Amino acid sequence: MSDLLLICPPFTQLNTPYPATAYLKGFLNTKGIKSFQMDLGIEVILSLFSNKGLKDLFEYAKQNDLIKTENAKRIHALSAIYLKQIDQVIHFLQGKNQSFTRQLCANGFLPQASRFNELDNLDWAFGSMGIQDKAKHLATLFLEDLSDFIIESVDPHFGFSRYAERLGMSANTFDELNQELNALPSYIDLISLGILERKLAKHKPKLVCFTVPFPGNLYSAFRAAQYIKKTYPEIRIAMGGGFPNTELRDLNDPRVFDYFDFISIDDGELPIELLHEYVINGNIDIALKRTFVREDGKVKYHNSSPRSDYKQRELGCPDYSDLNLEHYISVIEVANSMHSLWSDGRWLKLTMAHGCYWGKCTFCDISLDYIKLYEPIAAGLLVDRMEEMISQTGERGFHFVDEAAPPALMRSLALEIIRRGLNVTWWTNIRFEKSFSRNLCRLLSASGCIAVSGGLEVASDRLLALIEKGVTVEQVAQVTQNFTESGIMVHAYLMYGYPTQTVQETIDSLEMVRQLFELGVLQSGFWHQFALTAHSPVGMNPEKYGVTPVLKEIRFANNDIQFTDKTGIDHNRFSAGLKKSLFNYMHGIGFDYPLQFWFEEDIPKTLIRKNQLEKSLEKSIDANVEGHAKIIWLGSNPNITITAKKGQEIWHMTFYEKTNQIEINMDPIRGRWLQELFEKTNPREKKLMSLAAVRASYESEFGDFEDFWKSEKMELLRELGLLIL
Repeated sequence: MSDLLLICPPFTQLNTPYPATAYLKGFLNTKGIKSFQMDLGIEVILSLFSNKGLKDLFEYAKQNDLIKTENAKRIHALSAIYLKQIDQVIHFLQGKNQSFTRQLCANGFLPQASRFNELDNLDWAFGSMGIQDKAKHLATLFLEDLSDFIIESVDPHFGFSRYAERLGMSANTFDELNQELNALPSYIDLISLGILERKLAKHKPKLVCFTVPFPGNLYSAFRAAQYIKKTYPEIRIAMGGGFPNTELRDLNDPRVFDYFDFISIDDGELPIELLHEYVINGNIDIALKRTFVREDGKVKYHNSSPRSDYKQRELGCPDYSDLNLEHYISVIEVANSMHSLWSDGRWLKLTMAHGCYWGKCTFCDISLDYIKLYEPIAAGLLVDRMEEMISQTGERGFHFVDEAAPPALMRSLALEIIRRGLNVTWWTNIRFEKSFSRNLCRLLSASGCIAVSGGLEVASDRLLALIEKGVTVEQVAQVTQNFTESGIMVHAYLMYGYPTQTVQETIDSLEMVRQLFELGVLQSGFWHQFALTAHSPVGMNPEKYGVTPVLKEIRFANNDIQFTDKTGIDHNRFSAGLKKSLFNYMHGIGFDYPLQFWFEEDIPKTLIRKNQLEKSLEKSIDANVEGHAKIIWLGSNPNITITAKKGQEIWHMTFYEKTNQIEINMDPIRGRWLQELFEKTNPREKKLMSLAAVRASYESEFGDFEDFWKSEKMELLRELGLLIL
């Protein structure tokens, strides 16, 4: 039994749990509050995509005469093969049954419907990824075909990472969602509610808390809450998470509380602790924190608790127990190593810092606490938590889900990982700022960083300035080159349709993106159209940015706002061309095609020179290193042999790399000085030497430092791992 049940409703990710419940469970552990967590989404997927689940699905569709499309008819005709292979495919995607790889890749082994129509270049596309990833991609297409069958024949709301998302998007009123909830439960609903019933019967909770991160989780949360209200009226139900944090701040429709008793916004730790005290311990006089309730038939917001929110260091380590990580399935939707990270691999989630250290981007909800309140976590504590999570789960992959990870903290984190000799793999989201020098990127790579994602947004310096992004396109190119040359993959979030953006700027932005991919400094990207949100600077001051919002009465959700741009440009018409070109660039093809090739309507020629970014990459971003910068030696200690020539000793210092070896010859005095330098600049040393201290040490013995520091030998050492940070 657990008095408190934490639920993430369908659907978020297939390959790893959404972290909200793990964060909350870790916090509740620090308070001695027992809880149980479940990812209802993955449990529904595994129930549906099984031999029994598919058999029931096919029979239901046939008995109810729901198989109408040619694609669905083909899949149903091949149902016996799907039933035979589904369990093996799921086991393979869970990391089991790896001997199945070659069968999956064999021509004609898997049944094929519409998702397999674009496989002409599959062998070429996976030349850099290997046979196992090719098998994952084919298995993913197999599942996506089945997903299409569900959508076309059984439930149009279905999606692997979202369910009935449309009902939660821009839902200013509760009417449509409420109407859907008053209809009979869907086929997927019935599976979900059956699993929920078994959990409720087993754990007998007094308080059930749903975390709703996205619009695609909202309907399922309400449907589950409806079931609990009807079947277990004594259980109290709460909702929190990313969706209410951004969308439900102006909630005033009392019908919402036919389903939920409490809706909390912003950081959930203190609100859930107070709800536990209120519901389970029966302290009805306790003041609540940032929580909506219904009183006397009206929505009332309670925020009278005198208690302050917890500091990040006080929240405890995320706890993934109860979630059965071995059940999650890794899929590869696009044949791109960087792009696949979101769906492939079990990534434990952590946050380096609460909020955003930049906090200026005009399209972002920077007025809300989850971005506005910046609080970093000490690197030592972060690595403590990493070690604890490794011990608990056996997994060593981490995704830091920051708004924008601070470069200085990333540096400290990397050093702490290296100091402890911890073998991990990690990636995170960043801003493409100039702090990411070549040396810092090499340090991050040495600590296990394999990828970063960041917002390039609009590849136009005018628009970047209007956004207050704090970067230029040239700077982005230089930073992405530093990451790429260090072995770290880069993904860019791209935006079109920002207020006042012209057609010419959209096309020029695409040309910049094309050059970044052609130069090999960008590996992945995603275009999205600008959305006006209520809590962003543009949303709060639309006149300044040349937009006119179309305002509606808010009774339920309030975030995305329809608007008109003074330019009058219909940016929707560029969507298909931008996405098609990007898809090709991510696969390393199409660079020679004129931009017009991707669009059906005429577009202006780009004004960007064909080699503009290539020229910018010839500039160094590591110039003007300050004297207080630290020196770090990541290389190995050299093997030394000594010979004599004309009575003079020569030290032959041989450095062994993983795939190479390099020899540097030094006189004995400077050789000993270098040996001492390597020891003093080892990253496992708590106190590192500064460049100024290295200079002083050298000059006290040998004189002029500049010639030595810029010599060919020192350049070789820098290539071997002598970093300036």
